[in-house]
Amino acid sequence: MARITVEDCLETVGNHNRFALIHLAVERIRQHREGEPFLVPGKNKEIVMTLREIAAGKVTYDNIFDLPEERKTLEAERAAALEGETAAESS
Repeated sequence: MARITVEDCLETVGNHNRFALIHLAVERIRQHREGEPFLVPGKNKEIVMTLREIAAGKVTYDNIFDLPEERKTLEAERAAALEGETAAESS
């Protein structure tokens, strides 16, 4: 199944260079090990999950370094919204 996933990744990325695909996957795995959540559901090993993220188009060369910042922004917005709700309830 992982071989099919690699082929899907190469089609999605639009580059038939496996070396470039591996660099993309390695960077994403580093992000996962630093606490970034997976963007696709599943219970496979991290490399298969990472390849699935790439095959689904959720991780690309264009957004690989923006993903951690986007998550931090979303968490900050959620925390601010929660604070606003808590403040409104206590008044």
